[in-house]
Amino acid sequence: MASLNGLKVAILAAEGFEQAELTEPKKALEQAGAVTAVVSPAKGEVQGWKHFEKGAKVKVDVPLEQANAEEFDALLLPGGVVEGRTITSWPSLKTDLRNAGANWVDEEVVVDRGLVSSRKPADIPAFNRKMIEEFSAGGHASGAERGRTTSTPPRGTMHTE
Repeated sequence: MASLNGLKVAILAAEGFEQAELTEPKKALEQAGAVTAVVSPAKGEVQGWKHFEKGAKVKVDVPLEQANAEEFDALLLPGGVVEGRTITSWPSLKTDLRNAGANWVDEEVVVDRGLVSSRKPADIPAFNRKMIEEFSAGGHASGAERGRTTSTPPRGTMHTE
């Protein structure tokens, strides 16, 4: 497994995130040596969900209004979507993602210029392997961007670069 020693990763989480899509990649990052920080507009804690039931609350390390992108090397988005990128997701989101400008494919894990996406919680092990590989490989960013971004399976959260 690749080493991420010292890599600082912001994990952007809003109320209602799918618990496994934050906690499992966070654990994998930390096991690979990365330092993670949960960034959220929520104060104190942010509420996760396990499918249709409330899950655990996760401690917010950095309030969104105090977050400084220059302090992080990479970004993990539990859920998200980006225009012009090839991504995968839960199959029911295929039409929404295509309408948002994504090239949707039905694969376990997809990498597009440093953006890693997967379809469902069962794909998280493959997602974690690719996330760590991409973060350890360095930037795929263009222009002034310096970090890398990964996105676990979109669940209605929209993110546009």
